Amino acid sequence: MRIPGLSLLLSIAASSLPVLAADIGTVGPTYEIAEPDLIEVIKSRLDRMARTGELARKQSEHRDRVIQGIESPKSITGIRPTQTPRAFHVNPAMVLARDIRDNSGQLLFAKGTQVNPLEVVSLSKRLLFFDGGDARQVAFAKQVLGSAGAGTKPILVGGQPLKLMRSWKRPVYFDQGGTLVKRLGIQQVPAIVSQDGKRLRIDEVRP
Repeated sequence: MRIPGLSLLLSIAASSLPVLAADIGTVGPTYEIAEPDLIEVIKSRLDRMARTGELARKQSEHRDRVIQGIESPKSITGIRPTQTPRAFHVNPAMVLARDIRDNSGQLLFAKGTQVNPLEVVSLSKRLLFFDGGDARQVAFAKQVLGSAGAGTKPILVGGQPLKLMRSWKRPVYFDQGGTLVKRLGIQQVPAIVSQDGKRLRIDEVRP
């Protein structure tokens, strides 16, 4: 139940109470409030890491990770050795996400246009996809490259491209992230991609 006038009385009482305040002096040391210099903090930490050897260790670890990533890229998942050979065609036509212009700025193809690259340029080399971690596939690829000469481009879906480059003394590529095999619908390797008219022919073969 609300008591009439109680709120008013409490307000008056509160406003009439004496306010107690006193100077109690300084308790403990005082410091100037200031933002630390971030650059100085970083430099100080780097100096400390350099003195303890932590900086050199982290630099070495980073270098090792980079080298490992180049020497042994992450294999593409979902690709298996060919069990059932098959051949199929892919239409490489695509819808352009932006305008395509020549060196002089002349518009060649407008954004939104469907273009088949094979109507403009030809596939200059066959593409040979294989797993560099599979000895049988490596031997097969070496045989194909030996007979086809410079007319075939080797592309790994797994394994060590630099190791093969040093061994074969020729460029060896890696389908980073599986962009090409996904675009071409490749599920098994070895797979050979060649041009067939305005389409691409994919042959998934057994070595």
